Amino acid sequence: MKYVSILFISLISSVLANAQQQLTLQDAIAAALKNNYDILLSRNDSTSYALDRYYSFGAFLPQVNGTATSVWNTNDQEVKFVARGSGKDSIVQRNGIRTTNINYGVSLSWTLFDGMRMFATREKLIELERLGTLSVKAQVVNSIAAVINNYFNIVRQKQQLKAVEEQMSINEERVKLADKKLSVGLGSKPELLQAKVDYNAQKAAQLQQQILIAQLRDQLNQLIGFKPGSVYEVTDSIPINMSLQYGEFAQKLEQTNPLLLVAKQNIDIANLTVKEQRAGLWPTLSFTSAYNFTSTNNSVVVNLNQPFFNQNKGFNYGFGLNVPILNGFNTRRLIKQAQLDVRYQQIDYDKQRSLIDVGVSNAFKDYELQKQLLHLEDDNIMLAKENVAIALERFKQGVSTYLELREAQKSLQDAYNRLIAARYNTKLAETELLRLKGELLR
Repeated sequence: MKYVSILFISLISSVLANAQQQLTLQDAIAAALKNNYDILLSRNDSTSYALDRYYSFGAFLPQVNGTATSVWNTNDQEVKFVARGSGKDSIVQRNGIRTTNINYGVSLSWTLFDGMRMFATREKLIELERLGTLSVKAQVVNSIAAVINNYFNIVRQKQQLKAVEEQMSINEERVKLADKKLSVGLGSKPELLQAKVDYNAQKAAQLQQQILIAQLRDQLNQLIGFKPGSVYEVTDSIPINMSLQYGEFAQKLEQTNPLLLVAKQNIDIANLTVKEQRAGLWPTLSFTSAYNFTSTNNSVVVNLNQPFFNQNKGFNYGFGLNVPILNGFNTRRLIKQAQLDVRYQQIDYDKQRSLIDVGVSNAFKDYELQKQLLHLEDDNIMLAKENVAIALERFKQGVSTYLELREAQKSLQDAYNRLIAARYNTKLAETELLRLKGELLR
């Protein structure tokens, strides 16, 4: 019973360990949303926009600054007074005169009107924050699409590896049969050698598939932020949505496609830049105010007209008006440059819309084609398997040659390649359609 318990515990531990190594597509996407470098960089930019928008109220507040200085001086002074009439000039000299100067003040500057520039700037910052959010969404959609494609590429290569190993088992059976025939004098050595060559070729293909899977796993590790060399298992199948319709993707792309939303947001921001530049045509009205305190204290005075102590303090305020009259037409130039940028953003939007329309059309055509190929290859693989089984049985009975069996194997291998490629390509087309629609986040 003791050994049975140990065996049972070991079996349970092994099952749990294998379960922990399973990485589902949802797990990979969740890890990418948390760790993908492109998404993190995009979120950092979005946070920067949000920070600027949060402090945008500061443009409506006055600027208040305080200053304070205190200076202590020790000087030697010599003053010469010119005598009137025929008297001699008098000279007064003092050494080590200490002087204390204290100055402090508070100033306020408040822009009351600047041609509505501050309102346009605040609105632009709000739109930039929205642009940051849309840019994050666009990057997330692209990164998720890359994760899905890479993940199912690993699944594809695993299926390819399984097909190679199935061919290996048939070639191994061929080697045994050829060796048995040769031993009883019914076969030839070239037939045995060819069987071994084919078996070794499949073994080499198996090694290549294993390396390719490891490389693809490392690529996925980079996308989802796992450490290089992390090993896990993926699912064995590629789920496909076979009911997608063209109409649901061709309509309402303006409201769902992240790139189009970003392009439209850039147009709105460019229009706000025009408003900012137009504000330069208007005068600027500002309010200024200050409180100042100045104090000078001398220990000794040389000049009798110079005070020992002098102090000034007081409050002042006023309004300032800056009227633009002529600045080399710089404001006009900036307005026209901003208007050109609006035109550029509109053209870019039209270009993106054209590219996305073509992308949706091509992706859906590819999706329909791959679905048809998938149905065809699903039927064809059954025929190829049955053909190999018959050829192998005929070869065992000595009715057919190894060349016929090799041809049947080659047909099965090609059928597997086409079937696996059709599954993966259908998934690629489905993912591309969802990416263009912006629905991969659901």
